[in-house]
Amino acid sequence: MLTQENTRYQTGLAKLGEVDGEAGQKVCDALQDIAPDFARLLVEFAFGDIYSRPGLDLRTREIAVVAALTALGNAGPQLRVHLHGALNVGCTREEIVETIMMMGVYAGFPAALNGLFAAKEVFAEKG
Repeated sequence: MLTQENTRYQTGLAKLGEVDGEAGQKVCDALQDIAPDFARLLVEFAFGDIYSRPGLDLRTREIAVVAALTALGNAGPQLRVHLHGALNVGCTREEIVETIMMMGVYAGFPAALNGLFAAKEVFAEKG
């Protein structure tokens, strides 16, 4: 019998795969030996509850995440995962760069520079 938590987890796992592909699963796998409950919560809440809501498509959600992680200025690994995710769901490189450049106005030039260098790395990986 599927419980609400199992349904949330399965929904979240499917959405995580749709957005981040293998990169998202690698994050969850890396947490298994230290905080498996955190990995479960991440899948259930972030992807099962929030990413699966109606109202915004995945492209818009990923642009928002790229902006937020860039603005934080200290979330490089997470930003790289979501830069891959943004590309995976159809965001263009130009949209990503413009989003990160906008963060220079609101989060400062250092945060935007870090974001642009992260994007440069991810774009090079993607070829």
